[in-house]
Amino acid sequence: MNIRLYHARILTMEENREILDGELHVQGDTITYIGQSKDVGEQTVVWDREIDCERNLVMPGFKNAHTHSAMTFLRSFADDLPLQEWLYQRVFPREAKLTRQDMIDLSKLGILEYLTSGITANFDMYQDNSCHAQASKEIGFRTVLCGSMNDFVGSVARSEEEYDRFNHMSDLITYHFGIHAEYTTSKDKIVAMAKLIEKYKAPFYLHIAETRQEVEDCQKRYQMSPFEFLDSLGLFQYGGGGFHGVWMSEKDRQICKKRKISIVSNPASNLKLASGVADLCALQKDDINLALGTDGPASNNALDMFREMYLAATLPKVKHMDAAAMDARKVLSMATVGGAVAMGLSDCDCLSEGKKADLIVIDMHRPNMQPENNLLKNLVYSASKENVKMTMVNGRILYENGSFYIGEDPEDIYRKANEIIQRIG
Repeated sequence: MNIRLYHARILTMEENREILDGELHVQGDTITYIGQSKDVGEQTVVWDREIDCERNLVMPGFKNAHTHSAMTFLRSFADDLPLQEWLYQRVFPREAKLTRQDMIDLSKLGILEYLTSGITANFDMYQDNSCHAQASKEIGFRTVLCGSMNDFVGSVARSEEEYDRFNHMSDLITYHFGIHAEYTTSKDKIVAMAKLIEKYKAPFYLHIAETRQEVEDCQKRYQMSPFEFLDSLGLFQYGGGGFHGVWMSEKDRQICKKRKISIVSNPASNLKLASGVADLCALQKDDINLALGTDGPASNNALDMFREMYLAATLPKVKHMDAAAMDARKVLSMATVGGAVAMGLSDCDCLSEGKKADLIVIDMHRPNMQPENNLLKNLVYSASKENVKMTMVNGRILYENGSFYIGEDPEDIYRKANEIIQRIG
């Protein structure tokens, strides 16, 4: 479709570019124009839709750089428990009962929530990546898949097969190598993964430094932190990313800086599971790319990037007892550009001619966005999901004014999710 957005305020998230008044054109899946409003008589394109934005804000969609979408079935089921008990006694036993169709349906539920939160792409890790890939393809959502090999599921051979299959499946789907975590994966499997990384010269991702116990146990096993251990085996030689990064030393941060490893912070999940507060200021000082993720709906429980932004901006202030510790503009960059960098989505990082049309419209005509002293700070400190007026992915409007345009009835997706939890108990 060819879509013209006019009477808009446009936040491109490009460096050194201020919010501009004008219009944005989309042809197919690509942004073809951003600039001053044009006279309708000068237009040569036949528009399928012309949308009067009424001076609402058009900006890049948020990138949920770490999540487990199909875990929607565990929302509000295994709460108020420490991580190890939550994972091994409550989560793993019920995950084992899921069918492939269950995971497709549950992933679709997660995608609906992403759309309402202005999320246009997610970095998903789960036991069967084909399920989320299928759900994303059917809906038209952009997703990056992360391998999750560990001692319970997956193998190096399967990881290699997934790498080839998913990276040729659709322009909406990409895949990166990964393991679940150092503490769930034997050294033999990690070494085999390192050989795969070298073969494809590819980045590598995993849960890492999420809890103090995880880091201490790794020190006992290998006399190194998880970052030091994995780097010693060559896992990070082509970059990649770590999900959480709460318990990191200065040496860990230097490894990340040297290897260009992104850290994806998940503040709501880390608070809920009492894992700790990541030192985003120290990471920022060392020029490490930072991104934001919700983590899964079993440990958060909302897939809401506005809440993550607020926490990412405010928790460092308390951690360092400094109200100026983290700037709102940096946090907004984490949720958009930083996420795109971490996920390898270089054509979706900002709004610019030639980039993919992954964008959202923020409703400024709401009381929580007024007055307009500073729009960027409003987005981080006072905005919420109620302000997401439209979400476009790859040039398609999938959510607008409270309605979904995904090719199926959301009520059917809700019904299936509730049937699943009734069946597995």
